[in-house]
Amino acid sequence: EGTWPTMRRTLSRIGISEAEFLTACDASFKQGSRFIGWRDGTDAYHHPFTPPVEGSAAALMAGWGGESAFADAVCAQPSVAERALAPRQPAMPDYAGALNYAYHLDAGKFAALLRAHATERLGVVHIADHVEHVVPGEDGTIAAVATRAHGEVAGDLFIDCTGHAALLIGGHFGVPFVDRLGVLFNDRALAVQVPVAPGSAITAVTDATAHEAGWIWDIGLPTRRGVGCVYASAHMSDDRAAGVLTDYLCRTAPDCDPAALSFRQLQFRSGHRERFWVGNCLAIGLSAGFLEPLEASAIVLIELSLDALVEDFPAHRTAMAGAAARFNARFRQRWDRIVAFLKLHYVLSGRQEPYWQAHRDPASIPPDLAAMLDRWRHRAPMPSDFDAVDELFPAASHQYVLYGMGAPAPAPPAMRVEDEAAVIDRMAKLRQRVRTLTASLPTNRTYLDNLAARPLLREAR
Repeated sequence: EGTWPTMRRTLSRIGISEAEFLTACDASFKQGSRFIGWRDGTDAYHHPFTPPVEGSAAALMAGWGGESAFADAVCAQPSVAERALAPRQPAMPDYAGALNYAYHLDAGKFAALLRAHATERLGVVHIADHVEHVVPGEDGTIAAVATRAHGEVAGDLFIDCTGHAALLIGGHFGVPFVDRLGVLFNDRALAVQVPVAPGSAITAVTDATAHEAGWIWDIGLPTRRGVGCVYASAHMSDDRAAGVLTDYLCRTAPDCDPAALSFRQLQFRSGHRERFWVGNCLAIGLSAGFLEPLEASAIVLIELSLDALVEDFPAHRTAMAGAAARFNARFRQRWDRIVAFLKLHYVLSGRQEPYWQAHRDPASIPPDLAAMLDRWRHRAPMPSDFDAVDELFPAASHQYVLYGMGAPAPAPPAMRVEDEAAVIDRMAKLRQRVRTLTASLPTNRTYLDNLAARPLLREAR
């Protein structure tokens, strides 16, 4: 599973040390995503987590000029990531880095760590049971959930974490599901775990390699790789997807026999609930919705949902309706923005397979994205295009994808850009920063192997 840089703050806030997290979850560092073959099948570009050098969008465009890869020209991180280097030194404080970063992790081990930490250190009562049905209150809200072995569990506020089943938000409250298949066509995936040799390089990015009807994720952990073929069943059969994944493994893991590996098929619906908080029920995670894992939005949406809940936690039941209305408005916009950002990766492609041509059909492009694309023909994405303070994919992310996919640099602005000279100077100094970072940072493998060899001093429980 891939994460977003917000995970560092989350882990720090709940009191898990970085060393404990990395070792317990077989985790590695993630410094962004590398998109391979999305433009024409032969290209590659980076979407790093570190923003471009400081400066206005117009000055960045003037300094770049379109003559080199945009991310390489404005950010040191792609050069570091290409060398599979860690984003930090071991001596740095927890969650500090020379560059912005997130993690790749083993989702099962991460869930086990969170469960142990919550129950043993934070006083959370954990009941493992099956929910048989919802016990409604007199006003139609939820009074309790009836479990198979533990009877009724009553509460004031219920978080629906029942996954795709959405037993509370969908089953009890009947909130409709908003299907986004007309925008994002993928609805299936084949996933496989690939063993790696001890001492082999651990990639610093999530690789997303385009194929004829979707893309392949490749996530590196210290002990294995997680690889998956995402595809649209309307454009590719299951057998063909298995063949595409097998061919990829033969190219990228030549010492591995794909026939000896077990492919796991996943089916999903891209979309989300019409509302996320109804009555005294808030849907978080898969019960709220799911989108293809192109930019690691699943876990970060859980983090952002919990942040929003804590920030605007209702002090009384009478305050819950207002908190719910604010949450729903905020997160409906957030889901819309994520859908549009994922679609951006597809509409700029020049690939000619039917799947990719269908993605460029104007009927499949959200109106807000179409308007922004028209705007960005004349100038670069800028912060004023995005009105949310905590925008998940800010202007910098859109710049990395837009120009990574080959969009030409906008024409110089008619008015003089005051900070152009300063930005050009910062971009020139990037080359020295790249030399410094690549000469001093350890590889991911060295960092993580050395960490695993050290005894872990856990805090007293």
